[in-house]
Formats: sequence, structure tokens, C-alpha cells
Amino acid sequence: MRETAYAKINLALHVRARRGDGYHELETLFAFVDAGDVLAARASDTDTLQQHGEFAGELGTPFGNLVSRALGVLPRSGGLAIQLEKNLPVAAGLGGGSADAGAVFRIVREQFGLPDDWRTRAAKLGADVPACVESRICIGRGTGTELEALEDGSLDGVHVLLVNPRVPLSTGPVFKAWDGTDRGALPSGSAREIALAGRNDLELPAIGLCPVIAEVLAALDGTAPLLARMSGSGATCFALYENREARDAAAEAITGAHGEWWQMQGVLR
Repeated sequence: MRETAYAKINLALHVRARRGDGYHELETLFAFVDAGDVLAARASDTDTLQQHGEFAGELGTPFGNLVSRALGVLPRSGGLAIQLEKNLPVAAGLGGGSADAGAVFRIVREQFGLPDDWRTRAAKLGADVPACVESRICIGRGTGTELEALEDGSLDGVHVLLVNPRVPLSTGPVFKAWDGTDRGALPSGSAREIALAGRNDLELPAIGLCPVIAEVLAALDGTAPLLARMSGSGATCFALYENREARDAAAEAITGAHGEWWQMQGVLR
């Protein structure tokens, strides 16, 4: 069985407050691209994980990988041998590990079924994991685990260009650099309206830690997208386009100017 771990992007990310437990109160619009890491699974006596792909070397030991951890929290009547093709950069604001865990949940659901408390189990692995299980546009509140479906279709078929300057950026320092100012709630309306009127409150602190993000955003803005913004805590940025031709032309322009940057192209799911 093959399952794509769809790249997660935050079309908007509003940070509202620091919490006493070290986390932050968030309001975010999750969206997913129809491309990402790829997991291949087969029945096995025991759970195993092998990693390959462009960014596999940045994952370290398989035992701490979110794929292994997801397998460990899901009761099953048999094991799974999983091959992980790591196509998404690590520490990039794309929820790569969470997307991988979400793909494991979908594989287990197909092969064995999920326990009734799967959402709680997913949330214990990471705040993005519950959203990544379904990998559909939705609003996340709290730490990102309180999900609200948003199926208005206003962003159906929108094309996406992801660009990362190949600089890893850990989430913790970016949140720590946030100035603590509540700049207001997520807008209301359709997914398109929320995305266009929203913002990412982590952009400025991320740029302070990783200045090349500003160059990526400027390059994307120069391709006349519907929207260009940083995803999550960075350093990946995305741009949305109404059609494939505009996206592909933008990708070609970015490659010509910055061939060293990583790119991925896709469509919002």
C-alpha cells in the first residue's frame, strides 16, 4: 500500500497568546498540497521502518521518527514494514513529520481500522498531526488540535509553488522570538477570504532568525501570485496561482534566479 504524506501549509497563522504550559494559543487555516513524502507499507510480523529520499539523511535514527512513534501508539493485529521516501525538507514549516504520521494513521485505518480515540493519540504526537490525518482544508484552534471543517470549495484547484532556501529553522526559537502582541483573530468567511485577509504572525520573527526568508518571499511576490506567504514557522514559503501555467512560469523564474533553492509544485487538495 502506498500513501502520500501531503505537505501541510498554513494559509494563515494567527498567534494569540502564550500559554502557561509553554505552548501558544493559535488560530490557523490548514491546507494541504497533493504532493509530499511517500510511504510504502506491507504486512509484516513486526513493525519496521526504512528511510530513503533526498532528505532522509536529516532524519537521524528511525526509532525517533514520527512514523515509528505513530506505529507505536496504534493498536493493531499485525505489523507493518514501511519504506519512507523523504521528499520534504526537515524543519521547514511543512509539517513533514506530522504529515508522515498522518499517512501512517490512514494506512492503519485502511488495513486494521483506527481506535475510537485516534484523535487523542494523534494529538499526543504533535499539534499538527490530527489535521494531517485527514489532510483537508480546515481551521485549527487552541494549539492547532481543535479542528473545524471548512469545505466551501473556494480554493479547489488552486495551484501551489513551495520554495525553501535549504536552511532548516526549528519551531521553538521562532515562537520564542514572537513579540507577544495579539494582532487579532482569524478572519471569517470562505477559505479563500480567510487566506487573503489573514497573515502569518511568525513571519517577522522567522526572518529575524533566517533573513533569506525575506528573499524567498520577495521572489515569490515578483511572480504575481494570488497570495505569497511563509508557512508555519518557516523557512518554506508558498505562492498560490489560479492556473498551472502561471505556477509553472513562476517556478521556472525562481529556478533561473535561485537554482539552489528547493521547490515543489502541486495543487491544493
